[in-house]
Amino acid sequence: MRAAFMGSPEFAVASLHAVAEVCDLRVVVSQPDRPAGRGRKLVAPAVKEAALVLGVPVLQPTKVRDGSLAAELRRHALDVIVVTAYGRILPREILELPRFGCINVHASLLPRWRGAAPIQRAVLAGDGETGVAIMRMEEGLDTGPIYRELVTPIGPLETSGELFERLAPLGGRLLAEVLRALPELPPPTPQDESRVTLAPMLSKAEGLTRWTCSSSQVVDHVRGMDPWPGAFTGRGPLTLKLFRAAPSSRSRPDDAAPGQVLGVDRVGVHVACGEGVVCVQELQVVGGKRMPAQAYAAGKPFAAGERLADPPAEPAS
Repeated sequence: MRAAFMGSPEFAVASLHAVAEVCDLRVVVSQPDRPAGRGRKLVAPAVKEAALVLGVPVLQPTKVRDGSLAAELRRHALDVIVVTAYGRILPREILELPRFGCINVHASLLPRWRGAAPIQRAVLAGDGETGVAIMRMEEGLDTGPIYRELVTPIGPLETSGELFERLAPLGGRLLAEVLRALPELPPPTPQDESRVTLAPMLSKAEGLTRWTCSSSQVVDHVRGMDPWPGAFTGRGPLTLKLFRAAPSSRSRPDDAAPGQVLGVDRVGVHVACGEGVVCVQELQVVGGKRMPAQAYAAGKPFAAGERLADPPAEPAS
């Protein structure tokens, strides 16, 4: 079965290997190299690097709607195109090009969390489970019918980054099963439009921690924003990033204000929320090193009754 693969980030590499294992992989399409880091050196997408190791030619078009990409793909007489986190909306001429259509690996249990950030949105919402879905692509945003889904629980303290690492190989495994069965697969099942939720891309500003929320909501926020953009709060003129939050064993005094530091111990810094108390185990001054909260507080002790609040400005990357 002649196939093309379209994807860009590390999450898509497992799917790329699944296609290479099951199909005759003719070509890989990935995003252009981008400048990154302080030196702004061009960095290749993870999928491109993996494809070159496999010896598969890579295309990196800057446009997908001018007809040139479709023409290049058409000459391979493709049976299927597999798409995982490519990062572009595909036009109809590409969706209708392969014999079996375009298949997408999506990191949620559709129709919940359609969009660019399904993993982070599931964690932020405190969902107890998620999974991967293999669907036939349509022109709408993640609207296509579902071939198969695989469900997995989300750990109560699992971060978005940790969930990314778990879901990527699950997606590759389920994709391989679908590709092997593709000629005889039953028709995919339409999504239930009454259950749709959307997962827009995260912004840096969303990392701001709202201490007026409950402790469980703050925990979900901190783990959902890890690794990017990172949950953050203000401490006077400083901006602190927050990592590894968990419910605190401490009780919340009736007169405690949201954001008030109630104490620091070997576990972390304990902060009052609108309801309950959260323990933040790791802190990072923007521009500095991430470290255990106890180590940070040893160098810069919290004053009695000190409150964390909105920072003076949005943190830098």
